[in-house]
Amino acid sequence: MKKYIIFFVLLAVVSSVNAHELNGIVTSEENSKPIQGVGVYNKNTGSYTYTNVSGYFKITDVSVGDVIYFNQLGYENYELTVNESHLDNSIEITMKISSASLDQVLIVSKVNVLSNFVNVDLKTSPVKSSQEILRKIPGLIIGQHAGGGKAEQIFLRGFDIDHGTDIAIGVDGMPVNMVSHAHGQGYADMHFIIPETIDYLDFGKGSYYADKGNFNTAGYVDIQTKKTIDDNVISVEAGQFNTVRAMSMLKILDGKNSNAYVASEMNLTDGVFESPQNFNRLNIMGRYNYNNFKDQEFSLSLSHFQSKWDASGQIPQRAVDQGLIGRFGAIDDTEGGNTSRTNIWLNHVKHLDEYSSIESSAYITQYDFELFSNFTFFLEDPVNADQIRQYEDRTIIGAKSVYQKSFRLNNENQQLKYRIGIGFRYDDVNDVQLSRTKNRKELLERLAFGNVDELNAFSFADLNYKVDKWTFNPGIRLDYFTFDYEDLLSETYDSKSENKVLLSPKLNFIYAASAQTQFFLKTGLGYHSNDTRVVTAQNGEQILPTAFSTDLGTVLKPTSRLAINASLWSLFLQQEFVYVGDAAIVEPSGKTARYGVDFGLRYQIADWLYFNTDINYTYARSTEAPNGQDYIPLAPDVTSAGGFSFRDLGKFSGGLTYRYIKDRPANEDNSIVAEGYFITDFNINYNYNNWTFGVIIENLFNSEWNETQFATESRLFNEANSVEEIHFTPGAPFFLRGKVSVRF
Repeated sequence: MKKYIIFFVLLAVVSSVNAHELNGIVTSEENSKPIQGVGVYNKNTGSYTYTNVSGYFKITDVSVGDVIYFNQLGYENYELTVNESHLDNSIEITMKISSASLDQVLIVSKVNVLSNFVNVDLKTSPVKSSQEILRKIPGLIIGQHAGGGKAEQIFLRGFDIDHGTDIAIGVDGMPVNMVSHAHGQGYADMHFIIPETIDYLDFGKGSYYADKGNFNTAGYVDIQTKKTIDDNVISVEAGQFNTVRAMSMLKILDGKNSNAYVASEMNLTDGVFESPQNFNRLNIMGRYNYNNFKDQEFSLSLSHFQSKWDASGQIPQRAVDQGLIGRFGAIDDTEGGNTSRTNIWLNHVKHLDEYSSIESSAYITQYDFELFSNFTFFLEDPVNADQIRQYEDRTIIGAKSVYQKSFRLNNENQQLKYRIGIGFRYDDVNDVQLSRTKNRKELLERLAFGNVDELNAFSFADLNYKVDKWTFNPGIRLDYFTFDYEDLLSETYDSKSENKVLLSPKLNFIYAASAQTQFFLKTGLGYHSNDTRVVTAQNGEQILPTAFSTDLGTVLKPTSRLAINASLWSLFLQQEFVYVGDAAIVEPSGKTARYGVDFGLRYQIADWLYFNTDINYTYARSTEAPNGQDYIPLAPDVTSAGGFSFRDLGKFSGGLTYRYIKDRPANEDNSIVAEGYFITDFNINYNYNNWTFGVIIENLFNSEWNETQFATESRLFNEANSVEEIHFTPGAPFFLRGKVSVRF
């Protein structure tokens, strides 16, 4: 790796200034302000760049007659044919605002170009809830099984990711995943995000990205929220099951260089269950953004979230079959919980010159969590039942800085950019515990109780070297962890500590055969850390189990309105120990292997009509178990999602979407099966001046489906013996809501 870095740097040192260049400023026709992030692409040579905070761009290797595309989602494409007057002179490009469409996205030599296409899905069919943003990721399925207040269960690439163990999720550079969480490693509760504040979605599957660390095995999701808002918005929804949602986004500052807004959200519902959920959630977020439109931009954001709910939990199939309860009934309706999260985060970009910049972010989070569950009913305690309480009080502090620099190389067909980053994350988790309780009030027994301190310091570097139609992207990541656990159940002082260093190389190849075609090969090592309680209990064994993944595929755009992606992939996960938060025990999971095929299609049928679909197949097995006993419980093998969306059809807009998951094994020998489902949702809006009136229907055809399912051993009251079978949370039936919003 060092030899390659030295080679590329020497090339940069001998760079020439003989090549022609094109530079200038890109502004918006609406307000004459510079536009950041506009793609500038030379169709003839394949070279590309992006505008900075001042709207400035510089692209080299330009000749008379070259065709330069300027593109950004939400703006009409601008095409420039270079003539003599353009070369080596500053020009100004003005772009017109337009509805997002597929023809605004170009294929460039970018490692994650598919994110650009998926954001068309996001813009044409906005999400209706924060967790629904994950459904925009091709192949990712989510499910809720605790009354709406608990983080969703996630499935991706043959993983039952639980609540986030194998996917890294972040918001504006702030991590969402919780390490060594009371309920499970990597717990990622996204409910503090107000969906209307989401601006852009960046994602990648596999572990190919040097700047992504913990939990980036199956993939990562980075959510970017809006820096500014164009209009004030107030919205109210009301519907079945005593459901009410109110949302507002209001400007509080709208200056030349400074902007600020406040967004808020309140959710109330009793849910579809026979026992009311009494669910309530409050979100508030404020953001200040400063941009001098010269060389720097700064954002400061604050948010607070709190939620409280009751839940009917996962019910056994036999109780429904025997008529003891209905599908929406409960064995124990005292489940539920409450949680809160307060965040302060900042982002800063400083352009040192036209070729280099520093991006920095920092955050501090205060988080509380309390969850009451009963998965086994009367299996362990036939008198008081098996209710458990999981609790923690956490503070997270972290920061990251990334320096990047681009070079003009001697050969006109070569481009080089490198990044170097450094950062840390520190989690201080107090009173993390698992207890046996009764009716949420009486403490029967503490099963685990302690304090966790976990530090992750990291650095990374990667290169993006483009020569002709090829792009090479090597990278390396270095992580250092310390794990400290103080056991408060011990009669004497008992504190244990372990540490670990991990090096994770990455190497990606991209071949851009034309402006409409990209082929790629991605390889890399990733990891997810194990729970601190596991690490210290196992004397440091398997602290950071490694994942090795590869992707071979293509992204095609045969026409300006059609995009196709396909890939073959594999992912191997190393032996690890898993802390089962619901039982306070450590279980080995064994080595696993996954192979799969991803296929996606997006088609702008007409200016007003858009279609997208993704189909994903996975073969997932444990490599250390005998044939027939090697199924990975709940690992989905076939999933699909997509739909139609329409807009500007007179005064109407809306969409029809579906999601599908095939039957899958619920245990290791496939003797218990989790049933699949096909669910269709529909929404329609009518716009009248600055008012919008809408109808949202979930489960349009009132299908009977199970949102989450587990093979669980349980015992009902007065049952002589326990039974292992499917325990499920029923999916919502036909669910109708009305919506009114106004912009001003």
